[in-house]
Amino acid sequence: MTHTDVLKMAAKSATGLEEVTAEELRLLGAKDIHVGIRAVEFTGDKKLLYKSNFFCRTASHIMIAVGRFSANDANALYKGIYNIDWSKYLTPKMTLAITSHINESPFTSPVFVAQKTKDSIVDQIRKKTGRRPSVDTKNPDLRIDIRISGRRVNVSLDSSGEPLNRRGYRTDRGRAPLTETLAAGILILTGWDKQSPLIDPMCGSGTFVIEAALMARDIAPGLIRKEYGFMRWPDYDKKLFEKIKNYAKKGITDTLPFDIIGADSVGRTISIAQNNAKRAGVLKDITFRQGPFEQQRPPSPPGIVIMNPPYGERLKVENIDKLYRSIGDLLKQNFQGYRAYILTGGTQSSKKIGLRTSKKIRLFNGPIECRLLRYDLYSGTRKNIIKL
Repeated sequence: MTHTDVLKMAAKSATGLEEVTAEELRLLGAKDIHVGIRAVEFTGDKKLLYKSNFFCRTASHIMIAVGRFSANDANALYKGIYNIDWSKYLTPKMTLAITSHINESPFTSPVFVAQKTKDSIVDQIRKKTGRRPSVDTKNPDLRIDIRISGRRVNVSLDSSGEPLNRRGYRTDRGRAPLTETLAAGILILTGWDKQSPLIDPMCGSGTFVIEAALMARDIAPGLIRKEYGFMRWPDYDKKLFEKIKNYAKKGITDTLPFDIIGADSVGRTISIAQNNAKRAGVLKDITFRQGPFEQQRPPSPPGIVIMNPPYGERLKVENIDKLYRSIGDLLKQNFQGYRAYILTGGTQSSKKIGLRTSKKIRLFNGPIECRLLRYDLYSGTRKNIIKL
């Protein structure tokens, strides 16, 4: 791939965040943007490929399309894969891994599809060079993705390598962590202005407040991460990537003139959050407090309060209805003048909050279907506010 080649790419995104991801890509210079389900297709050059991996806060992978054909049996699959020039992306010294996905297709075994794809690629490289690359499923140089829907086969390369939510600052992810990409997406969905206080009274490992600090200071998520899949490719342009990194460093804001607060009742959890914030380079930007969420007091409004309380799924809570009633009491008593956002998978329990939602957004936290609930916490009664 040269600098000027137009690449067909796709950013993988969580359900409910596709439009957020699309807007991020648009601001980075992406063209021909098409929003799909859990993915955003777009076009751009190699520079945009690097930038989208480096700057995009909500995508989990950036894929490059390298082949598309029809196949209804093993021979057609083998031939279609073989017709792709793999010498552009793979040398005999490199390792590869293949993932496959099948939907209503003549092919019934993803393992068979992956094996046939591997055979075709290896045979082509061996014919050209006399040597063959090897397979490494854990830490490959090139990750290849095969998706078959009916007879249509789409072949892509994963330029990201490890998922982009793995920024590099969380070594201890806690018991039921929120992914970094989902946390960043939720913060964007809140419309937070990055100039007013933000508090998470149940911060856990600190993902919300850390991502908020990174956003507010314009620290690109790529500045924390050490490696991307494209760095192992034959055409990796180190100078171009270093230029992107240096540009990102120049745009960082030194200090924040407002409070970002993370609180949790467990001392060890706060310690984990502080260590994560330190690795992310934002420890000085966040005030961490240990104590029950019921006792948390925010800075003067306006501001954002955000939390991801237990759903009763991965973390068992003895009385989840009581927990959600306590959340409602906290918001009513201590957070007047704030906007509250609660991510919950327990739709029935969330009714115990006892406040009227002004907005609901459907999201997925891993396999768990959730709702992001917005509450406008007026000072005094809403009736009096409207009169003013």
